[in-house]
Amino acid sequence: MPLFGSLDTGGIAGVPVMADLHTDPLTIERADSLHLLHEIESAPMLDLIPPALHPTVPPTVSVWGWRCQGTEIGDFTVVQVRIGCRAGVRPRGYLLACYVDDDAAADALSARWGFRRDPGTPKLETMHHQTVVTVEREGTTIIDAALESPESISGGDVQYVAGMHLAETPSGPRLVQVDPEFTFHRADRGKPRLHVFDAAAVGDERIVPSWPVSSSFAITDITLPALRYVCRVDVPAMAGTEPVR
Repeated sequence: MPLFGSLDTGGIAGVPVMADLHTDPLTIERADSLHLLHEIESAPMLDLIPPALHPTVPPTVSVWGWRCQGTEIGDFTVVQVRIGCRAGVRPRGYLLACYVDDDAAADALSARWGFRRDPGTPKLETMHHQTVVTVEREGTTIIDAALESPESISGGDVQYVAGMHLAETPSGPRLVQVDPEFTFHRADRGKPRLHVFDAAAVGDERIVPSWPVSSSFAITDITLPALRYVCRVDVPAMAGTEPVR
């Protein structure tokens, strides 16, 4: 029998409010993107995602940072923390936490695509020997992750999965499917290092990273899409997915 999440989304703080699900696409040219994936302890895996979603086996957490410049919503850095999952048979990332360093960009990302706005200052730095992403809150580092010893690869070897963003919508609480498109100019793989991951600070103290899986860095054009689908949080995605009309 398939496993389903058991997270009660009713008490989650900081859920974005989307007054309208219709937005134009936004293309961000030559963004820096750092993605790190870790396995996590399996005991709480069903409690980390809502009933619409299946857990991955083994369960995973990812840290994904973008540094974006020259966009129509300004220059900004964003760091997402996502729990690996599936909606039906499709691999997805359930957005647990999100940090943006520019208020105007954070407003746009939240209103148009349902990105959370959690307190914290993200930063992404690229060096010849490593790329580092950090998040600080009130002078304390809550995330410090890096790709070390980069090796060049093809952008075709990099795959990012679509996000499922919990939001209040005109139809009620929904998981908003955000599936950006990517055009790669450069890509590296390397050794993932998770130096600091304050699970309680990012949303759930039960998340315990146990084993590094992968890390990649890319320079890529990112197109945030017009929204196509949302799904109810309380029933399986195969039954509760709704087109955006």
